[in-house]
Amino acid sequence: MNEAKFKVLLYLDESQFAYFGVIYSAILMVNIPNMHLTVVRLKESNNGSMESENNWLNSGPIYQNLDWMQDVMDIFKSRAVDVHHQVIYCNPNIPDTVEALLEYVRKKSIELIVMGSGELRTIKGLIFGSLASSLQDRSPIPVLMVKSLPQDLLDIYRSKPILKIVQK
Repeated sequence: MNEAKFKVLLYLDESQFAYFGVIYSAILMVNIPNMHLTVVRLKESNNGSMESENNWLNSGPIYQNLDWMQDVMDIFKSRAVDVHHQVIYCNPNIPDTVEALLEYVRKKSIELIVMGSGELRTIKGLIFGSLASSLQDRSPIPVLMVKSLPQDLLDIYRSKPILKIVQK
């Protein structure tokens, strides 16, 4: 019998916090066998929202200075049939970016959004908010913002070949 897929979107950008979302998504993939992950990257375009596929798994680790990220990438590669890659072209401002992501979420029936999120450190960020908080405010589905992962979880991950979450 064909099991229904749990559709998750991982928003990936170039920020230092994005890799926490990547790691958490790998943990989810190990623990949710019917999960389908769509990794979304945004590119700037003034022509409105467009989509194209881009397989970032074949381009090497996104954080090459972290040798243990290769283990995370291997998890995604082992479940390659369940990992889809998407580039969305849109205007680079927060409202247009949020709208482009939500349009994609609606069109593809995504059930959860995962994204790394940092602290608001600038005056502009404090006044206008961040992409993560704007997306969370407007999203009709849950948005899992991964601000950081505890060092003990990272240490467990680095010492074990499989990312099974242990219940205490």
